[in-house]
Amino acid sequence: MRRVPRVIDASTALLTDHYEITMLQAALRSGTAHRRAVFEVFARRLPDGRRYGVVAGTGRLLDAVENFRFGPDELASLAKAGIDRPTIDWLADYRFTGSVDGYAEGETYVPNSPLLTVEASFAEAVLLETLVLSILNFDSAVAAAASRMTCASSGRPCIEMGSRRAHEQAAVAAARAAYVAGFAATSNLEAARRHGIPSTGTSAHAFTLLHDTEEQAFAAQVAALGPGTTLLVDTYDVAQGVRNAVAAAGRALGAVRLDSGDLVTQARETRALLDELGADQTRIIVTSDLDEYAIAGLAAAPVDGYGVGTSLVTGSGAPTAGLVYKLVAREDSSGELRPVEKRSLNKTSRGGRKWAARRYGDDGHTSEEVVGIGYDVPAGETGRPLLVPLVRGGEVVGREPLADARDRHARSLAELPVEAHALSRGEPALPTTFE
Repeated sequence: MRRVPRVIDASTALLTDHYEITMLQAALRSGTAHRRAVFEVFARRLPDGRRYGVVAGTGRLLDAVENFRFGPDELASLAKAGIDRPTIDWLADYRFTGSVDGYAEGETYVPNSPLLTVEASFAEAVLLETLVLSILNFDSAVAAAASRMTCASSGRPCIEMGSRRAHEQAAVAAARAAYVAGFAATSNLEAARRHGIPSTGTSAHAFTLLHDTEEQAFAAQVAALGPGTTLLVDTYDVAQGVRNAVAAAGRALGAVRLDSGDLVTQARETRALLDELGADQTRIIVTSDLDEYAIAGLAAAPVDGYGVGTSLVTGSGAPTAGLVYKLVAREDSSGELRPVEKRSLNKTSRGGRKWAARRYGDDGHTSEEVVGIGYDVPAGETGRPLLVPLVRGGEVVGREPLADARDRHARSLAELPVEAHALSRGEPALPTTFE
C-alpha cells in the first residue's frame, strides 16, 4: 500500500465554533455526552441551479482530524473563554476514537447524498462539526466550479491562478481542489510543494514595464527561460507584441498570453499573425477574469489554454457548497441506535445511518442514486456502493494520493448523464430514491 504523507502538523482543535464546546460542557453535565451518535454531512440543495457537486477536501480533513488535539495553549484559551474545569479536563485527553465513512474524494454528488458519516460518542463527534464543514464546504465549492470550467474548456488545459484573490492558506486549498476537479496546474508554489501539483508561470506586465522596450523584456525572458517560455504580449499593442515575441524566441516560441480586451477577436488575430510569422506551433493562453461562461464563449476561438483566478477561488458565484452536519441517529436507553431527524421548515433531515449506491442505465451512464437505512449496501443491490471507510477506531484508513481523487472525478463525471455537463440552470443530474 502506498504511503501518503500528512501535510498538517499544527493543532486544529480551536478551528471551531464556541458552541461546540458549550454543547459538550452541557452534555458532560447531563450525562449524555457519551451516548453513541451518528452525524451525517449532506447538501439539501445544489447552489444556483447546478446539476452536480464534487466532493473535495477529504484528504485535508483526515489530516485535520488527526491533529484535533487540545494542548496547554488551547486549554488555557478555553479557560479564559469561561469553559468549566471538568470540560477542560475532558478535552485534555481528547482523541477521536470513532469511525468515519464517506464518498471518496473526487466523487460527484446530488442533494441528500450522505457524503460523510461520523459515528462516535456525541462528545467526540459534535466537536468536529465546524472543522468538517469548514474544509468540505470550501474545497467542494471550488472543485464544483473547477469541474464546470474544465467541462466548458473541452479538453483544453485550465491553470489555477487565484492565489492573490484569496487568503493565503485558502489559496493552497483551492489549488488542491481545482486539481482534483481537472485543472492541469497551479501558479501557487506552496500547493505544488505540499500536494505535488504541477506549477507554472512566467512573467507579468511588471517585467515588461521594467525594461526600456518590450523587445528588451522579451529578450531577457527568453535568455533566462528559453524559447519555450510564454510571453505576455498585450502590455502595449498586441500585434506588435506578437511580432516582438517571435523575433525574440523564433519559431520555437512556446506560447503567448493574452490578458485583456476582446479575447475572441484577439485570439483569432494572434493565431493568424503567429502562423504568418512561421510560429504555427506557438500556443495561445488567455487569462483576464475568466469563469466557466467566458471559457465556453471562447470554445470556437483558437485558444490553447486558460488561466483562471478570482472566479475559481470564490466558487464562481457559489463560495460555499452549502453542506450541513446533522445528527441522524443516537443511542437510546436500550443501547440501540435510534434515528432522529430535524423537521424545521425548509431545513429537514432524514434520520438514520445510511448506505448509498449509484445505479446505471443501459447506456452506461448513471441513472439514479439510491439511499437506504443501514450500515451496508443490501446484498441484492446492483448499484455501485458510494461510501468508503475513512477512519476506523480513530485511525485513518482512507488516505490516498491526490492523483487517485483526480482520476476518480474524471470517471464519476464521465458517468453522469450528458445533460449534467450543461452550464445552464437545471435539475440535479440524478434523482435520489430513498429505500
